Amino acid sequence: MAQQNFNDLVAFIAVARDGSFTRAAARLGVSQSALSHTIRGLETRLGLRLLTRTTRSVSPTEAGERLLSTIAPRFEEIEEELAALSELRKKPAGTIRISAAEHAASTVLWPKLAQFLPDYPDIKVEININYGLTDIVADRFDAGIRLGEQVAKDMIAVRIAPDLRMLIVGSPEYLARRGSPQTPQDLASHSCINLRLPTHGGLYAWELERDGHALNVRVDGQLVFNSSPQILNAALTGFGLAYLPLDMVQAHIAAGQLQQVLAAWSPTFPGYHLYYPSRRQSSPAFALLVEALRLR
Repeated sequence: MAQQNFNDLVAFIAVARDGSFTRAAARLGVSQSALSHTIRGLETRLGLRLLTRTTRSVSPTEAGERLLSTIAPRFEEIEEELAALSELRKKPAGTIRISAAEHAASTVLWPKLAQFLPDYPDIKVEININYGLTDIVADRFDAGIRLGEQVAKDMIAVRIAPDLRMLIVGSPEYLARRGSPQTPQDLASHSCINLRLPTHGGLYAWELERDGHALNVRVDGQLVFNSSPQILNAALTGFGLAYLPLDMVQAHIAAGQLQQVLAAWSPTFPGYHLYYPSRRQSSPAFALLVEALRLR
């Protein structure tokens, strides 16, 4: 479409919203007669009457209402993006609120923020630790962090971490006392340290997988926590088996403080993703943060 047609559409939006050729002409900086000529040209090309004119007011016809509802939001998005680009000349600033589980915040988010934030002193970041599937739009977060498989389809998702492998581990003392489980069914006779999910208040079922066969196992034990570091501490102290990410336990395994069991059933999940609403207007500060977190 020629540029003149875009100008015609901008003129139509102004008149339809102001309900007056006089006010719209003043806002656009053109004469009333030139604006009226532009609208007539648009109506002629479309073969439709877009505006109903009376001596006192101007209002959209049914076709005009349809055109307005369709194109006005798109022009607004263009204006917002141009405004955001102009802000790139300025120093990035603002507060960015992120919801994340504790493991993601400590192992992925914080290490990258510690490198990013010193270069941008006017950017502030608020991190809310939450194991639930937070509705970031309703709770007014700019973004959230979840495993890839948990991100809603209507969100933009940016991978910020490699795939996540989960292990079942126990201390040598516990395993010497209780023995090592040989099958997932053996977990029923073991003391397992549970994770309480805040979303529905239920206990997390251990998600196991072997040769493409998935199995969710409900476990029981003396302890329940709502935080992974406490589960790790309890396992190190010999209170039972724990189901934890590899990066939380590998140093303890190397040091002989923990041992892996049921290794053949150890699943891998799509790694952490930063996600945010697809229609979110990206500020310079937010765009910089996304690029800093993106997995290279």
